[in-house]
Amino acid sequence: MTRAMGAAMRRIQMGSALSAFGIGFTVPFLYVYVAKVRDLGSTTAGLVLAAFAVAALIALPFVGRVIDRRGPLPVVVAASVTASVGALALGMSGTATTAVLSAAVLGAGTAVMQPALATMIVWCSPPASRTRAFATQFFLQNLGLGLGGLIGGQIVDEHRPGSFTTLFLIEAVMFLVLGAIAAGVRIPKAAGVAGAPGRGERPAGGGLRALLQHRAMVQLMVLGFVLFFACYGQFESGLSAYGVEAAGISPSTLGIALAANTAVIVIAQFAVLRFVEYRKRSRVIASVGLIWAVAWAAAAYAGLGNGSQAMATAAFISTYALFGLGESLLSPTVAPLVADLAPGGMVGQYNSVFALVKQLALAVGPAVGGPMGASLHGPYVVTFFLFSLGITYLAIRLGRELTPVQNQPSLATPRVVALSKPEQAQEQEHAAV
Repeated sequence: MTRAMGAAMRRIQMGSALSAFGIGFTVPFLYVYVAKVRDLGSTTAGLVLAAFAVAALIALPFVGRVIDRRGPLPVVVAASVTASVGALALGMSGTATTAVLSAAVLGAGTAVMQPALATMIVWCSPPASRTRAFATQFFLQNLGLGLGGLIGGQIVDEHRPGSFTTLFLIEAVMFLVLGAIAAGVRIPKAAGVAGAPGRGERPAGGGLRALLQHRAMVQLMVLGFVLFFACYGQFESGLSAYGVEAAGISPSTLGIALAANTAVIVIAQFAVLRFVEYRKRSRVIASVGLIWAVAWAAAAYAGLGNGSQAMATAAFISTYALFGLGESLLSPTVAPLVADLAPGGMVGQYNSVFALVKQLALAVGPAVGGPMGASLHGPYVVTFFLFSLGITYLAIRLGRELTPVQNQPSLATPRVVALSKPEQAQEQEHAAV
């Protein structure tokens, strides 16, 4: 079974990375494509971007129960086909209506895909290796996104609409590849973590009501909302607006900052994994809050300090790099914890609800942070500095609701004590007698 689970995991990770590679071809250029290449204007481009979030918020509340009843494999296949159709349709859209509808189809497909993939990883990874499995997925997805954006940037030409159609075609094909890989995977259900769903908190029955009665999971959802609101929800909205308006950062420097973020994730992911695997998850998440507080302090220096432009630029790039370090600590921590809190038969629902919380944070984050970052520079950095400290507080509080094994899965791994040579000889003598 272990060998079969390992083969299934490799196929899942490969398919996830290839789909991220395809997404990387289009995401950085979506606004330019809709607003300028198709000449549909900035308003339509904003509606297209909003359609992604709205479609995800509509689809995610229903998909968790389907995953638990039918299994994640058919959901991944259906989501891949849906996303492929949406990507192809968006690449051929010439009107505002078709662009928005295509984006909604693409957004629904990609949103549903994530909790289904997470459930597949849970099913084919025992608790002892789950941390490393999710860290590997995060690493490969970021690598795929980065490579996709890099190669897509060499193909795209604002004066040739056909070059954008090529990008969306590649994305559509990558989604189909993921669906084909998922269709051929055969995985058993792995056992959950001992003590799930919480310290004396096993909910009776199932469904959303039982989940909301699970105090540890509710606290994790609150923590997750703050995490995504204070970091991911600011990357391409408030923080970039703050950098341009307050710190005098050029658009090209924004690209360098994003590259620094990705580079730190790629370099640090497996280095920090050794640190994470043998420490309490709540303390790891708490440390992320402190790291991000330092990141916001660097952003404050970049926009509000009296240093040179070179120092401001270096501080701003450091902000993105520190965010990347925090992300590399979160990836092997939060997603496995969601799975380990889920009782049997509800892993898909727990993953889907957490994905819904993430989408809400990603929708609210830019709406709040964008205007603040552009005009209220001081209040903006102070607000998110305090949110980062709030992450530390919420993580410590969450730790009190977790069982020892949920908080530190390595405690469940049996330790093998090596015998010294004299002890081995004595064991052999006793065996002979």
